[in-house]
Amino acid sequence: MATDASSSTAGRVHPSPTHAPVSGTTVLAGALMLFGGAMALLEGIAALAKGSLFAMTRHYVFEFSLTGWGWVHVILGILLLVAGGAVFTGALWSRFFGVAVAGLGAIANFLWLPYYPLWALVLIAVNLFVVWALCTGMHREADADRGA
Repeated sequence: MATDASSSTAGRVHPSPTHAPVSGTTVLAGALMLFGGAMALLEGIAALAKGSLFAMTRHYVFEFSLTGWGWVHVILGILLLVAGGAVFTGALWSRFFGVAVAGLGAIANFLWLPYYPLWALVLIAVNLFVVWALCTGMHREADADRGA
């Protein structure tokens, strides 16, 4: 009996904090974070330029100045670009960081809806898909490690 227990755990591979992105969903999440980060960065730069591109609504619950929103999106864009690049390294911390930043990006774009609705809806969908892809990729890799 002791040999059965030791043989089943001897071939088991334990996941390490840094390993290559095995699943395609993780790679897709990294690519979408790079895309979403670039779009958020461009969105923030456009807001900082104060063009007539954005509609200014009155009496919205979450009213910030356009300059304030611009800085929020610039910072989130940079964080998404960093997280997207880090996901390609395979570091486990980058997945958790990516989920957190993509979640914040979805919330920020939800609050951005009155200024540019179509762009905000697209980026909300991208950020939520990133969260799903990162979490699904971790789950599939954990299952693969258990089955080995």
